[in-house]
Amino acid sequence: MDGRGLVSARKHTLRLLRAGRFPLATKSVIESIDPAGFEQIRRRYAVKDPGVDSPKYLDLDRWIDINIRRIRQTELDVARPRQILDLGCGAGYFLYIAQLLGHHGLGLDVDELPMFREITNLLGVRRVVERIDAFRPLPDLDRKFDLITAFLVCFNNHKMPNLWGVAEWEFFLDDIAKHLTPRGRVWFELNQEYDGTFYTLELKELFQRRGANINEHKIIFNSGLPALSLTSPVAR
Repeated sequence: MDGRGLVSARKHTLRLLRAGRFPLATKSVIESIDPAGFEQIRRRYAVKDPGVDSPKYLDLDRWIDINIRRIRQTELDVARPRQILDLGCGAGYFLYIAQLLGHHGLGLDVDELPMFREITNLLGVRRVVERIDAFRPLPDLDRKFDLITAFLVCFNNHKMPNLWGVAEWEFFLDDIAKHLTPRGRVWFELNQEYDGTFYTLELKELFQRRGANINEHKIIFNSGLPALSLTSPVAR
């Protein structure tokens, strides 16, 4: 059996061991959400064709399914209870599903959209209201995290003239390392920029030098964030 086969077998075994957990299915997750409360939110904010605007997140079938896939990809469906920090948590669906599985979540986001505030309150997802800015550390969060995630990253000034470069990302990675447990993991999924790329070659080299596994738009640190060594080789 090759390496991928062993990983698959391990996940299958762990899923069998965790079989008594909340059933990880879109229908089950949606049925666990207060239907009357969510319908009130839907009536306030739904529009006919939301496009890329925030009311698109009212489509529970789509976004619960997407976040179940994220749960599986980050292996939270097979992990023992973890402390999770989700940066740019939005409506909070990822953390809500993680909590159904016994994990402990905290979101961090701005408070510019009342719809997100109402949905996270309905779901019982805790969040810290804070903007992530270049060269400014995260606030004191009173604990360390086994997993820090960020999906559809926008805090890097996505599609703006002042898109983050190497210096901004290096400061940010140094900062979030302070919020990780010793073997904590980081899972970022970057947005595509106007030129069709997710990061520059220089950024890719930085991520690799910090130990990242890179899969297109996914930047994954599987065991902490070691300090950058100027003499460390760049993996190509």
